[in-house]
Order: sequence, then C-alpha cells, then structure tokens
Amino acid sequence: MTAFPATPAWVATQHKAFLRWTNSHLEARGITSVQNLHSDFSDGVKLIQLLEIIGNESLGRYAARPKLRVQKAENVIVALEYIRRKGIQLYNIGAEDIVDGNLKLILGLLWTLILNFSISEINAEGHTAKEGLLLWCQRKTVLYEDVDITDFSASWNNGLAFCALLDRHRPDLIDYDSLDKSDAKGNIELALKLASEEVGIPQLLDVEDVLVAKPDERSIMTYVAHWFHAFSALDKIETAGRRVEKFVEVMSSSYDLQHSYETRIKKLLENIADQIKYWDTAVFSGTYSDARAQNEDFSKYKSQLKRSWIAEKTEITSMLGNIKTKLATYGLKHYEPPSGLTLAELDVAWKHLVQAEGIRSKRINETIRDTKENLRKKFAETANTVAEKIDSVSIQLVQLDGELEDQQSQVKKIERQLTPVKDLLATLKKLTGDLEEANVEENDYTVYSYDELQYELKLAQNAIAKKLSFIENQIVARSMTNLTPIQLEEFESVFRYFDKRQQNSLEEVEFAAALASLGLVYSEDETHEVFDDVREGEPSVSFEHFIRYMVDVTEDQNTAEQVFQSFMEIAEGKPYITEFDLRNSLVPDPMIKQLEKIMPKDETEQGLDYIKFMEKLCI
Repeated sequence: MTAFPATPAWVATQHKAFLRWTNSHLEARGITSVQNLHSDFSDGVKLIQLLEIIGNESLGRYAARPKLRVQKAENVIVALEYIRRKGIQLYNIGAEDIVDGNLKLILGLLWTLILNFSISEINAEGHTAKEGLLLWCQRKTVLYEDVDITDFSASWNNGLAFCALLDRHRPDLIDYDSLDKSDAKGNIELALKLASEEVGIPQLLDVEDVLVAKPDERSIMTYVAHWFHAFSALDKIETAGRRVEKFVEVMSSSYDLQHSYETRIKKLLENIADQIKYWDTAVFSGTYSDARAQNEDFSKYKSQLKRSWIAEKTEITSMLGNIKTKLATYGLKHYEPPSGLTLAELDVAWKHLVQAEGIRSKRINETIRDTKENLRKKFAETANTVAEKIDSVSIQLVQLDGELEDQQSQVKKIERQLTPVKDLLATLKKLTGDLEEANVEENDYTVYSYDELQYELKLAQNAIAKKLSFIENQIVARSMTNLTPIQLEEFESVFRYFDKRQQNSLEEVEFAAALASLGLVYSEDETHEVFDDVREGEPSVSFEHFIRYMVDVTEDQNTAEQVFQSFMEIAEGKPYITEFDLRNSLVPDPMIKQLEKIMPKDETEQGLDYIKFMEKLCI
C-alpha cells in the first residue's frame, strides 16, 4: 500500500481504512482489489463496480477497459450521476478530480458512500448516522465502568471500548475483567485480532492507527460500523433462540401439569374403589355399641377423609381447566386426558361413592334408628337441595369454555347462584340443632350433614374465587409478552401465596413481603411510596398492578432501545409520530391521550416529537 509521507497523518489513516473498506466489498464478489485510491479509481471502473455492489443494482453500460481520458471521464460521470440519483449530495467534486487522482476529494467521496451505504441504516431512532452509531456503542457498553464512549476518536485509543463490545456480544472470546486496563496497545491488538479472526470483521485499521491521542474520526466510524453490522446479525440469532426457549418452557410447563393431573386423578380413583370395597365387605356384630362405633368411623370418614377427597377432586377439576386455558392462551394443541383418567369417569366413580355412602349410612341407621321422621325428611330435603345446587355450581365451573372474558362473565353469574344456598344452609344449621336436641343421629334420606355442606359451600366459593382470579390473571398474563412463562409463573405463585385473604389483591404488608421474597427489599418509607405508586389510587395492589411492577423492575437494558425502535416503526421512518399512526398500530385511546399530554410537538407541528421525548427519558 502506498505511503503518504508529505501529507497529514489523517490522510494516510483514511486512505488505509477506506481502501480496506473498498476491498472488503470488492473481494467478497471476487473482484480484483484496489491498491491505491489515488490512481485506481481514475478510470472509473472500480468505482462503478463498488457502487454496483453496495447499491445492489447495475449502473448500466460503461467502458470496461477505457484507454482515452474521455472514456475514463465518462465512466466517472456514470458513477457520480448514479450517486446523485440516490439523493446523495456531492460538493466540489467532478469527474476530472477523480481522473486526475485528487486524493483528498476521493477520500471525501468514499466517506460520503460509507455514510450513506454503511452507516445511515443505523439511524433507527431519528438520529444522524453518527449519533445513531454512537448511541448503539454507549448502550452496549453502559455497564462497563472503564468505558466512556463520547466520540469516535479518543474514546477508542485505549482499546477498552472494542474489548467491551466483544465481551458484550461474544463473552466466550474474551475475559474482560482479567484485562490489564493500562495496556492500551495489548488491548487494541487483542480486540482487532479477535474481531477479524473469530467474528469475521474486516480489519480496516492497524494498532498504530488507533493508538494515538486522537484517532481519525471517520476511520474509526467506518470500522465501528462493521462491528455494528456483525453484532446486529448475532442479536437476531439470539432473539430467535429466546423465542424457541420460550416455546420449550411453555411446552414443558404444560407437560408437567398434565403429568400431575394424571397422577392425582389415578390415585383418587384407586382410593374411592378401595373405600367402596371396604364398605361392601364390612359386617355388623349385632350390638348397638358396634353399630355406634361403625357410625362414628363412618362420620370420621366423612369429616376427614372425604373432605380431603372433595378438596382433591376440586383441585383436579380446576387443574384440568387450567391446563386447557393455558394451552388455549398460547395457541397449543388441546389436551384430552387418556381413557380411564377423564373427569367424566371420575364423576361416575364419585357417584358410586355417594351411592355406597348411602348404602353404608342406611345400614348403620337401620341398626341405631330412632324416629323423628318428619324432622329427618325436612333436613334431608334441605340438605339435598343445597348439595344439588353446590354440585350444579361445580359442574358449571367444569363446563366453562370460550374466550377468557366470556368465562369471566359466566363465573360471575355462577357466583350469584350461591346466594340462596347460604340462606338454605342457615336453615340447615337450625335443623341440625333440632336433630341434636332430639338425639337423632341417623337419616336415611340424605348422606349430607351441615358441616359437610358448609365445607363444600366454602370449597365452591373458594373454587369460584380462584377461578375468577385465575381468569383475571390469565387476561393480564396474555398481554405480558416480554415475560417468560417461568417468570410469570414465579410472580403469580408469589402473589397467590401472600394473598392471604384470597381477594386477588395485596395489602401493603403483604405487598412488602411478596417483594422481599423476590429479593426486592425496601425501607419502610420506600415500601410505602412504592405501594402508593403501584396501586394507582386503589385500596390495594391488584395482580395486574403487581405483574406490571415486576415487569418494570426486571426488564433488561434493551427495553429503551426497543421502545425507540417501536416508535420508529410506528412512525414509518418519520421524525415525528401522529395520532393516526398511533391508532393505526392499535394503541388504546387512553394511551394516545396520555402521550399527547406528555410528548412535545415536533418543529413542524405535524405530530409528536418522540425522539426528544425518549432522549429526555432514557439517554
């Protein structure tokens, strides 16, 4: 490569960087490389070939082997006219400047091409190309204390900025913490070598070009732009990987739920079968004490074992509903339990259990019966009515289907059906007292007791409350696309655990405990301030409030960049965003009104200046 001893150092540096930039494009297409920018562009052929590559289009016919000066000039004119047609302004340069080898003007022309074809696309948030590239560098190195990128010159001469970018994107290649921060030459050599050999970034500069007090800004920008393009491609691959990871997490969680459902329903069915067999083979000795003892044993079953089975049955039923809702939420294939483990078969087994209970109860009652027939019938009629209504509620909960909002409406209607049951249960409590006063302990007309139905009613109420909470939480979860299923499941589990009142909301003490369990510990004053902010004027923190707060405190460093990108995409490249743009992207009306209040107008008064808005908030 030709040296330039009589010219400023920046000319030699730019010549080297721009020459290598040019050759990185030519050599990728198998075209002979350029040796000297001063002379190799003079016939216009290499310049046209470069433009066809970076512009990805043909420039038409030109003299491939020009001999005469006029042919060379015509080639250069073809190239310059193409540049102007692309809307790129050229100043103080003509065909004769390139033909005559005016190096400074040729370097200026190449810098214009680099800006418009390599760096301009980095302008993703309304900044200039230089600002956009600088902003990308700053965001990628914000966590590195020894790196402070404020320009494309002195900020790079110790090599740490290059090393930080490598560590940020390819931590497998470099151990940043072990670097000698004072060894500028060693750091530059290491970064340039790894970038070239391991990442495939063309080495446009040598160590001595960077290891100066003020490296050439245009050369550094050209080189750093290659880093941007290389690592942007890696970011896309990582995004695809995270998408696959999220899918696997959802599938794994679904399979775990299905396995738990099948294991628990199988065990419950076995327990029911064993209990019925035990009753069928039981015999009475013929004494009152034996009958009374068996009655007490039967009562113990109903007050303890059966209650645990009722709770388990309710949980299993709810679990299957949750599985179906979860799969539907993520658009996955519908799950149907295998034969022998369906809810329909559990209901049949449960009916057999209830029938066996009736037989068992009747056999005991026949031995120790005492009469108060009317009282027993009245008690049985009321108890059976309560049981039927509770069973009806349970069946309706199981049969819920449709969109989440429709299910929510249906559950609220089912909840209102329990109001008359509470009145009937109050009547049943009085009848229970009457039976006790009459020393009547048996009743052939029902298998239900006041305590049992009160417990079942409580379970039904809890089931409704849990179902409402689950649906409401799923509605919230559906919109939380920047959380992984595992994060969402952890936050939801913590929320449910500390929601002691089962109201799907947290008081201040519960909220503080929930945050502490997730590693977020605040002082008493800080906790009170956070609680007031999160609940947004409500008496307590709802699940949606809680999840949105956790999203705010757990989202990664790319969030601001993603918001910038989103505004840019909505604005379709404009430096401002209009109300029509926001509505067209389905932003809710309340959010649009809020943005209009807080976001400044752009200079042309045509829309909202999202660039200044985000710079003020995030930069």
